[in-house]
Amino acid sequence: MEPRGEGAARPRFLYDVGDPWCWIAGEGVNTALGEVPEWVPVLARAREGVDRAAGVDRAAVERAAAEAGLSAVRWPATFPFDSRTAMLAATFAKQSGRAVAYSLAAMRQAFAAGRDLSVTDNVLIAAAACEIHPRALLKGIELRSVRAALEEASAAAPAELPALAIGGDLVCGADALALIQSRHD
Repeated sequence: MEPRGEGAARPRFLYDVGDPWCWIAGEGVNTALGEVPEWVPVLARAREGVDRAAGVDRAAVERAAAEAGLSAVRWPATFPFDSRTAMLAATFAKQSGRAVAYSLAAMRQAFAAGRDLSVTDNVLIAAAACEIHPRALLKGIELRSVRAALEEASAAAPAELPALAIGGDLVCGADALALIQSRHD
């Protein structure tokens, strides 16, 4: 995949803050692409045939995080956790131009601090890190438009995350992570 030319669509990064592979990819995607892609929150567990608990090799995640120069992984006591509230918050943050800041803060809370993002207070900590007021966030995640935007994005997303859409190409899962890491180095 070549960098986009003038007039080409902005790249898109599809992710779920409850997925440690998305955290690792998210930490490097902006640098790897040389621009900030559109961050598209996707609720992985909402998609048919997706079992987030299956195939999560914790040792592999820990190695990949270390190789990427990230903090040591601290797993939440409950993993996988239900990321719905956190992803509604990511969708609300996207609508206010804070998707990247909120999502990175949330993923760091989950996988660098070991906090379960199914707990609303932990979602609020991530939101506070990017100056989203707690009351605004709590109201925002209840909005019908936020719920509909998350459902629509989730329904259209590929089965594997993280995913990168660049031009007409869609790269998913381990291939997306490898692409980000190869461009980041």
